[in-house]
Amino acid sequence: MPVKNDAEKRWVELDVVFPGTPEQLWHAMATGPGISAWFTTTTVDAQEGGAIAFDFGGGAVSRGTITAWQPPARLCYEEREWKSDAPPVATEITIRARSGDTCVVRMVHSLFTTEDTWDDELEGFEAGWPGFFEVLRAYLQHFAGQKAAAFRASGVALGTHHDAWREVSLALGVSGPNVGEHRTTPVDAPTLTGTVERVQQGAKTCEVMLRLDHPAPGIAEIGTYSWGGKARTTLSVYFYGDGASEAAAEAEPQWRAWMAKRFPESEPESSQT
Repeated sequence: MPVKNDAEKRWVELDVVFPGTPEQLWHAMATGPGISAWFTTTTVDAQEGGAIAFDFGGGAVSRGTITAWQPPARLCYEEREWKSDAPPVATEITIRARSGDTCVVRMVHSLFTTEDTWDDELEGFEAGWPGFFEVLRAYLQHFAGQKAAAFRASGVALGTHHDAWREVSLALGVSGPNVGEHRTTPVDAPTLTGTVERVQQGAKTCEVMLRLDHPAPGIAEIGTYSWGGKARTTLSVYFYGDGASEAAAEAEPQWRAWMAKRFPESEPESSQT
């Protein structure tokens, strides 16, 4: 959807249908444990005026204030320091029940400015959510309400993000994927085994989502995208169940080391003679 605007603000909006009741969707989209189970580590002070914080790792934390708290139907929060020199961004999430044990979720991101300076960021919000929403959909279908532990490992590759995708998909045994296939990582990578749930390849991103059966039940998203003039690789892993925390604690350092070796964030400095 294009960026919309009026005399006070500019915004983008998404409408998505998810399985589940309003109460299940509220837990998943308005509580710390729920959001952490499909997006990133999040804390929520569950009240109007309370704090909400999204921890993306490496010291990158986006903090906001809850401006509306109406369970299980409506959550609003405002982030004022989400990016240097940017105007405040307000997020509104509404949940509406419909037939067949499904809900329509509307998410609106608004910037309080009449200038188009930040339209790329607004469009980036919109482009970034669909992949996470697919994780949310799989979580609701297969793991709703279970304990969760997650981590993310990322790196930088040479060339375009399509070049990066060819490299990382081969390295992790997910090249040429078809939905329903069972895949496992090669012996020179940490172990992930699961069934292909989703394949998305386009001009901006390439992604494969696996529903994991080893080393623990969960979901893995393997993808590439362009950001800041670089091709980036990313692996997001979500483990569920009573053993989720232990599985994540064991797997996270393995995957961070693998990513740092295979797709280092920066080129090593050349030795001086």
